[in-house]
Amino acid sequence: MGFGMDLKKLNVKLYADGAASKAIQQLTQVEHVAGFTTNPSLMRKDGVTDYETFARSLVEIVSPKSISFEVFADELSEMEAQARRIASWGKNVYVKIPVMNTKQEFTGDLISKLSQEGIQLNITALFTLKQVEQVMNALSSDTPAIISVFAGRIADAGIDPEPIMRECSTLVHSKPKAELLWASTRELFNIVQADRTGCDIITVPYSILEKVSLFGKDLEVYSLETVKTFYQDACAAHYTIDTEQETA
Repeated sequence: MGFGMDLKKLNVKLYADGAASKAIQQLTQVEHVAGFTTNPSLMRKDGVTDYETFARSLVEIVSPKSISFEVFADELSEMEAQARRIASWGKNVYVKIPVMNTKQEFTGDLISKLSQEGIQLNITALFTLKQVEQVMNALSSDTPAIISVFAGRIADAGIDPEPIMRECSTLVHSKPKAELLWASTRELFNIVQADRTGCDIITVPYSILEKVSLFGKDLEVYSLETVKTFYQDACAAHYTIDTEQETA
């Protein structure tokens, strides 16, 4: 997997987002991939049936790089029990806690309790500045934490995520050990956006990581390659147009 030179000029860290063991193992050797994230939906998509066995195997594979695993309980007491179990899997583990449960109950008390105890958290599914502010008020200043704001889904809603992420950056960096993460990446340019809005991390799906070699690509060359692709595909399909026939 090649990486363009322009990427090295950016400050934002790239975390690979997914649940394919083989890809994760390969990406641990890639210098520019600084960490890993996954979630229950990605794990289900990749056919994972035993959550704990799979997750614990990944902890060893990616070490010493960090990896985030999410609780999937809906009751706050069960969330707490799962969080403690996940945290015990390794020093490089961050426990993903959603900002709320399905009953729309804010998880702030749980976040505060775990953070005060020194458990590294990745607070996930944040969309609004109010949510970020509430989470930052709950977090301990002494414990590392990641704040995952779903910038890609904000854009899906027709809202420019950049101004929001800039404000989030100010809020998150009020705590010295907290990092802002640009989540739900949709395209390669999101990496640039994450960097210029002050994000510390961006989660990038494998399909987009494969395109990182395009950074800094000459656009004239890219244009020619595109024309050649269209031409070659038309030839391969044996398309014809009868140019001798008179048009009506």
